[in-house]
Amino acid sequence: MTKKTTKTGKKPAKTSASKSSMVKDPLTKQQLSKRHGQFRSSKEDMKLVKQVPETPQTTSKAYSLAFDDREFMTREELRPVRLQLELLKTEMLMQEAGIESTVVLFGGARIPAPGAKPGGANEIQNKNLKAKAHYYEVARKFAALCSKQSKKTGYSEFVVCSGGGPGVMEAANKGAAELGAPSIGLNIVLPHEQAPNSYVTPELSFQFHYFAIRKMHFLMRAKAITAFPGGFGTMDELFETLTLIQTQRAAPMPVVLFGEEFWRKIINFEALADEGTISPEDLDLFKFAETAEQGWNIIKDWWKLS
Repeated sequence: MTKKTTKTGKKPAKTSASKSSMVKDPLTKQQLSKRHGQFRSSKEDMKLVKQVPETPQTTSKAYSLAFDDREFMTREELRPVRLQLELLKTEMLMQEAGIESTVVLFGGARIPAPGAKPGGANEIQNKNLKAKAHYYEVARKFAALCSKQSKKTGYSEFVVCSGGGPGVMEAANKGAAELGAPSIGLNIVLPHEQAPNSYVTPELSFQFHYFAIRKMHFLMRAKAITAFPGGFGTMDELFETLTLIQTQRAAPMPVVLFGEEFWRKIINFEALADEGTISPEDLDLFKFAETAEQGWNIIKDWWKLS
């Protein structure tokens, strides 16, 4: 058989395709033995891709692996996929950490620790925020009580969960950390307050793009919901919880509002019942508490804990 030549009589140069076919699998036998099934894994292919020669074809965005293409993954049409991924990532890591149930603390990011300078927009706000600084301590002590119970279960049940930010959220994670207990932080990308507080367990510190998915994770494992004085976010989270319990979309659980004076000043619950927009029995969906011990006793009695 004669060797193939070009019109000039020279042997053809090796193409990029022939080079790429010579790429060796960088994986060891031990790594291959960890495969689930016989198909090559995505991680294995990502290692191989890095060895492919650079050509106009291989450097084109079209050639990149779909799941490794950030520009593709952030396209408008991929929103349903991103929603699923955001739900799945946190769920898988929670399962791997052995988290079975949580106690969720909602509350204002602007409530300062005692002695800290409030960040209000004017003197009136600063005065009111300073007067609420004691709720930081209540949240910290309450989280400690939850964590003592959680320790009895190997930190699988009644794990403290907050929004991961400052204020009441920081107090919640701090109360757990001071006892050496893990705690969860469900952060959301915002123009402000983006960084998680330093007391969140790093392996349980999650970041969300979608508020809806974040709120699902607040409730998916919750055995109790607590709400401290806060703003729109706290109201949103509280009323969604009450709505889901009211409509039996979520199982009944203790819902504890810390600071009765604040809540009754901000929301006239009885007026809603008087107007007929909620049922009188809906007022029994939540209870008020002032101290950490009162709040924990409501949860303790509900779940008949020792």
